[in-house]
Amino acid sequence: MERTGPGAAAVPLAAPSPNRLASLDVYRGFVMLLMMAEALHLGEVARAFPESSMWRFLAWHQSHVAWRGCSLHDLIQPSFTFLVGAALPFSLAARAARGESERTMALHALWRAAVLVALGIFLRSTGRSMTNFTFEDTLTQIGLGYPFLFLLGRRPKREAWIALAVILVGVWAAWRYYPVADPWAKNANLGHDFDVWFLNLFPREAPFTENKGGYLTLSFIPTLATAILGLIAGRWLEAGAPIGRLLVAGAVSLALGTALDASGICPSVKRIWTPAWVLVSGGWCFWLLAAFHWVVDVKGFKGWAWPLAVVGTNSIAAYLIEHLWKDFIDRSLVTHLGAGPFRILGDGLEPLLKGAAILAVLWGILAWMHRRRIFLRV
Repeated sequence: MERTGPGAAAVPLAAPSPNRLASLDVYRGFVMLLMMAEALHLGEVARAFPESSMWRFLAWHQSHVAWRGCSLHDLIQPSFTFLVGAALPFSLAARAARGESERTMALHALWRAAVLVALGIFLRSTGRSMTNFTFEDTLTQIGLGYPFLFLLGRRPKREAWIALAVILVGVWAAWRYYPVADPWAKNANLGHDFDVWFLNLFPREAPFTENKGGYLTLSFIPTLATAILGLIAGRWLEAGAPIGRLLVAGAVSLALGTALDASGICPSVKRIWTPAWVLVSGGWCFWLLAAFHWVVDVKGFKGWAWPLAVVGTNSIAAYLIEHLWKDFIDRSLVTHLGAGPFRILGDGLEPLLKGAAILAVLWGILAWMHRRRIFLRV
């Protein structure tokens, strides 16, 4: 982490490298803002206006689908994971240019993985009476797979494709042929049975029986496949490949995943990160990256994207403050301003206005950090 600028103390923190690909930060900022925008509580607004198709549409895209399918909100985690892979070639090139040895880079990768896992467990333990050992948080899932992603980033390009195929086919076969009535059902599959054994090895407030959302520890394996898709995309960007390659890759990935889902071979389910979901969400990630890359890097339209870059260049900080400070900011706004200002447009829009104020405060903190050149890195 690095802090620089007028009046800044000489603290050894790391600022963004000047050779970062701007579109990666903008895309990352976009998905982090989608996550932070949960503060808008569009579901509550939609319930207050049941006749409004607009609010129903917006609320649906700010919530996760019950099991099978995809909303905009469902693309947050795969996008964040995809971007970890896409940024890796640039990170490795920068470290190599600084003269870092293979051993130093490998140790940093292990350190980063351990910190991400620890942060995920820490966030899931907030408000608990003891550590909540669970491994389905976004940061934890990325951390579990990151050492393998790093190794692939140092290996020949074809090995990433081989690893992707092995993971997709292997996960599908392991789930498909596991002896249960419906291998893709919620809390009645291979991953659930693994967690009933694995998570109960740790001290717990009560024995683990199921994850209410159906999320799984073993999802880190197909989540790694999503990061590998990002690694492939990042290598293309690093090599200056035409943007059409991203568009074609997105179309092929989306078509394959949709076909697997429609045929019944493998449903597209985010909560257990099925192989079909890897392909469907990966297709959207390729297209979103292509769009941001074309606008920001190719056409050079960067001014509009500064609010997103503020968040994207400090994504770990954004993730932490959203999880740890949002409720505190919510309470503080009511304490100091009262509920009146947020009811100026009626009770139905109160959650929206208060959420917008919370979002503005969260973004303001990140903007302050950005101007002071304070960036959290692991």
